[in-house]
Amino acid sequence: MSLLTPEAESPFPGFRFQVNFLEQGSRVSLARGAFSECSGLEATMEPEAIKEGGRNYGPAQRVGPVSFAEVALKRGLTSNWDLWKWFYKVAAGAYAYRLDVEIMILGPGDLELNQPRLKWKLARCLPTKFKAPDLDASSDQIAIEELHLVHEGLTLIEPGGRE
Repeated sequence: MSLLTPEAESPFPGFRFQVNFLEQGSRVSLARGAFSECSGLEATMEPEAIKEGGRNYGPAQRVGPVSFAEVALKRGLTSNWDLWKWFYKVAAGAYAYRLDVEIMILGPGDLELNQPRLKWKLARCLPTKFKAPDLDASSDQIAIEELHLVHEGLTLIEPGGRE
């Protein structure tokens, strides 16, 4: 039995993605960003080993708690200050002001069609770090700012909206 379908797909390019910041629990986009890098889309389940009497060939493995990595977004500095405003609002005491974040993987031409190949949804995000760009008069690099997020859930949404 072959696992390949007649229309075997190529891997998605990792450099075509878009990030939307949504009002929690809705589809209302509060901010959008073109980022040069996204890291930390990761979930880890820590299994629990159960030692049973009479079972001498290793412990039974059970599902344990799931933890999520901190997501780091990097982008070239722009005149859009929405992400800084969100970080500042939370840091100033609006600790319950959470946003959902969608990270969409795009294929060629998908941005114009608004049809991503897949979406990762981060639930109930809080910004934990905002890093202003390093400034160096002897460099010709663009100014990069960073935003780090913690979240309470990672979901893969396939084309057509299936989770």
